[in-house]
Amino acid sequence: MKLMIVILDDKDADRAVDALIEKEFRVTRVASTGGFLRRGNTTLLIGLQPESVDDAIAVIREIRSESQAAERRRATIFVLGTEHFEQI
Repeated sequence: MKLMIVILDDKDADRAVDALIEKEFRVTRVASTGGFLRRGNTTLLIGLQPESVDDAIAVIREIRSESQAAERRRATIFVLGTEHFEQI
């Protein structure tokens, strides 16, 4: 199991969450602030199987390429291995 952490601009968050859910990824959305100018960001937490990592990254790349915020075309993605996962 992997945990993907995606930090992106607030303006792209709705479309990213919708696109990920459409591809049947489970997503948790957390409001966050950071960067030099402390602009609003959104952090997405996505639990997924290792073989699905590239598919999820492709979704984020597509959303960012369509973004209206041309001056800030970026998303930061971390992919972490998870030792234990449990839903209760």
